[in-house]
Amino acid sequence: MITARDPAVVEIVLLSLRVSGVALFFSAMIGIPLGALLGLTRFIGRRLVVALLYTGMGFPPVVVGLFVYMMLSRSGPLGRLAWSWIPSLFTPGAMVVAQCIISFPLVAGFTMAAVMGVDPQLRQQVLALGATPWQAALTLLIEARLGVLVSIIAGFGSIISEVGAVMMVGGNIEHSTRVLTTAIVLETNKGQFSLAIALGVILLGMAFLANVLVLRLQGRALDE
Repeated sequence: MITARDPAVVEIVLLSLRVSGVALFFSAMIGIPLGALLGLTRFIGRRLVVALLYTGMGFPPVVVGLFVYMMLSRSGPLGRLAWSWIPSLFTPGAMVVAQCIISFPLVAGFTMAAVMGVDPQLRQQVLALGATPWQAALTLLIEARLGVLVSIIAGFGSIISEVGAVMMVGGNIEHSTRVLTTAIVLETNKGQFSLAIALGVILLGMAFLANVLVLRLQGRALDE
């Protein structure tokens, strides 16, 4: 089914990559600046923010799914507004929101750790040469780029293999919200093991490639 590019397999894989890709994009856009801010600055309440961030890194995905479900349902605070840009339940948009909440703490947390791992004297040297605080922060991010890339890969791995939250807010609707993990659960319950195994092999392949990329980046960092 994989080598023959079965239409059902292709559709599920493409939807999974699209949903997780969009969620990862928004997670990176929010998490990388926040992680850099926490790694570079000290302010009142920073420890609380870091503690909440670490808590989010271990947050159960099903709880995230429950939270998003309650927020987006018709009786929820966001569902009552009925604004066009707010996604509805059982749509890819709701799945993106759930996955973004799951991956955001990982991206921010690993970015913060990467920035804090850079020699603190580098920032002082850049500022002494006349750079602005924004330019100094960008320089440190570039220096910690491998750690930032690892944070993005870790975020992707956490959401591409997640099943609880996306099933709660997506509904596992055929041709609409069925992704790799939810399709594997459904096909296994139906006894259709051929499709479930094919999707499982693809999911394992994605996880393997993500881990190989992380190891290569870590090895490159050690070589440098």
